[in-house]
Amino acid sequence: MAHELYTRTNQKIYFAGLSLEALAKAEEGRAMNSLALIQAGRESALFHLYGALLGLCHEIAGFYRLPQANAQRAEELLKREVLESIAIPELGEMIELAGNPETWLARLLVAHSALFQPPRVPHKPKGDVTQPLIQAVNLDEEPVPQELSREELEAWRQHLKSLAIRFREGLNEC
Repeated sequence: MAHELYTRTNQKIYFAGLSLEALAKAEEGRAMNSLALIQAGRESALFHLYGALLGLCHEIAGFYRLPQANAQRAEELLKREVLESIAIPELGEMIELAGNPETWLARLLVAHSALFQPPRVPHKPKGDVTQPLIQAVNLDEEPVPQELSREELEAWRQHLKSLAIRFREGLNEC
């Protein structure tokens, strides 16, 4: 294997594809442990997508010889402070995507971060047994996040893949 920065990005994008294929098989299957296989496939795909994002950040940082080129987390490179010393259009675009919570990149970062959170039991208000017709409702309660779908993960993979291809075309020194 070549020891170029882009090889890690390509490898992680490929691994994410394999994880998504395994997820598709698990969703179709009727195995007794299908729920566990689905969760494992989802988490594996998310792990590799984040790795591909980090690999792309390393590619850009390596090309521009940034001091953060060996960052262990993508978030270290997706901060506005990185752009203070030098204007890097590729990182600028990625920082904009990461900063807007509605974009695929911001959602990828949030979903990856959620992997490291302990499971939370949904809060249920205690009911008053003397008044069965009144139901306590808490409007401040956080909504239960929906599980990521295979289609959404695949869309993130395609976005990341096209971003890498587009950036590489601009990073080539002539």
